[in-house]
Amino acid sequence: MQYTLHQQGKFQYVEEGEGEALILLHGLFGNMSNFTELITHFKQHYKVFLPILPIYELPIFKVNLPNLTHHIEEFVTYKQLDKVAVVGNSLGGHIALLYTLQNAHKVSAMILTGSSGLYENAMSDSFPKRGNYEFIKEKTEYTFYDPKTASKELVDEVYSAVNNREKALRIVSVAKSAIRNNLADQLHNIKTPTLLVWGNQDRITPPDVARDFNRLIPHSQLRFIDKCGHAPMMEQPDEFNHIMEQFLDHVFVKTNNTAI
Repeated sequence: MQYTLHQQGKFQYVEEGEGEALILLHGLFGNMSNFTELITHFKQHYKVFLPILPIYELPIFKVNLPNLTHHIEEFVTYKQLDKVAVVGNSLGGHIALLYTLQNAHKVSAMILTGSSGLYENAMSDSFPKRGNYEFIKEKTEYTFYDPKTASKELVDEVYSAVNNREKALRIVSVAKSAIRNNLADQLHNIKTPTLLVWGNQDRITPPDVARDFNRLIPHSQLRFIDKCGHAPMMEQPDEFNHIMEQFLDHVFVKTNNTAI
């Protein structure tokens, strides 16, 4: 299912459903297609937002994690949201962490999957390697346990991005910013209910990354999904949604009981 992409000023976003607010944060090569199954499932009981990160729109000197995080802060203000649950995959998880560290009072829950923020295995030292479609296809397939998950449409999107000089420069800029923003010494400050959902076969941010996040974020919960790579919400959406739903049900029931 395709969802409408709204354009309001500098914000591009999907907005579906009613209820508690969920903010979905995509990865470096991500877009709304990465979260289609999640939106379809959670829009029944939540107000789901997917803001498009302005990686290709910001001036090149502003393409970094602090400015992308600030964009999300501005989006939450623009939508007049008091509390949000943030869900981030890969780079989006890194931004979710930064947003939560800086805006703890506004975050009801955080779900990370395949998140950067500690360390990760780059696609390749030579990435982005322009002009070689098979190389890009192989590296996109490497993201998943089942290479068939890397549809031709997805490979074409990545290939198009890395073969556009301006986009490629921004991709490199964001990747370098992620490396500089290692959060290991800050994670103990997170008190927000946190769920980590990881693919057992994630080769970009391997399971040991998840275990380190679990060790460093107080009271965080860790769940693994088998036969799954770096993007569980794409590769195993039913199991991912079930795990996330159980977690959010507990968080919001506990929050409501506390309010009473």
